[in-house]
Amino acid sequence: MMVYQNVINLFIIVKVKMLIPMKVLRNLKCCLTLLLILFFTLTVHSQYISAHRGNDGSAPENTLAAFRNALLLEVHYIEVDVRTTEDQVLMIMHDGNLDRTTNGKGPFKTYNAAFLKTLSAGKGYPEVFEDEKIPTLEESCQLIYEWNLTHEAKTFFYIDAKDVEPKPLLSILRKYNLEANSVFYGSDDFLHRLKMEFEGAKLLPALKNPNEIIEKFNKLKPFAFDASWLSLTKEMVDEIHRLGVKVFTDLLGPLDTEINYMKARDMGLDLIQTDRILAVQKIVKN
Repeated sequence: MMVYQNVINLFIIVKVKMLIPMKVLRNLKCCLTLLLILFFTLTVHSQYISAHRGNDGSAPENTLAAFRNALLLEVHYIEVDVRTTEDQVLMIMHDGNLDRTTNGKGPFKTYNAAFLKTLSAGKGYPEVFEDEKIPTLEESCQLIYEWNLTHEAKTFFYIDAKDVEPKPLLSILRKYNLEANSVFYGSDDFLHRLKMEFEGAKLLPALKNPNEIIEKFNKLKPFAFDASWLSLTKEMVDEIHRLGVKVFTDLLGPLDTEINYMKARDMGLDLIQTDRILAVQKIVKN
């Protein structure tokens, strides 16, 4: 409102000095009002949502079923955990072991893709998900690619690089035009090597406290910081934004609450990662 009033005051000064007719000034004032409304509408802070492991609670995590549900909810990002099999196939799996989410046992990386595809990724869910498999990264990319071809609201990946090298990761993403708009989370070393392979990669380093901001900014030139929720303050968010960097955070487990969604919105965070997509959408759209 201060910007608006300052401009109006300027018009009044101009009118007095240049003797512009009042009718002309009124017309100019109306046009200015419309332009300012449009400006503030377009520059209102938007808040993105990332579906944690594609999850909204209705399908097993990190499965194509979960990703399809997240797409229907028009999330901005689907977070996936990428691992490399014994025969160098990239697949989507959070844990290093198979036990929690599949009917297999033991370390993921000791098995080849053919064997892993025989397992059910629907452990702990109703029988309808019994035939749900561990997806490959390529299958997941194909799903997102086909969705984006036919929908105005695009969705991209929030890649958590659990156990993967930059070159094969980028190779598959490029095949489906997903490398430029996806974001990449991983160790600082991995992100540095990724940047060497693809200068335009949108890096997302972890940020645990404000003392790391400048050092990580200078080292990685990130697209965004994945900031620890418990360390975030409005001052910290503003400092990061002044660098031209976005602020993402995870609101998961006990932190995944409506109160925290509202705090994140009010602090001006750019993205919330959640397991409760609909609950977050309700807050950030109001």
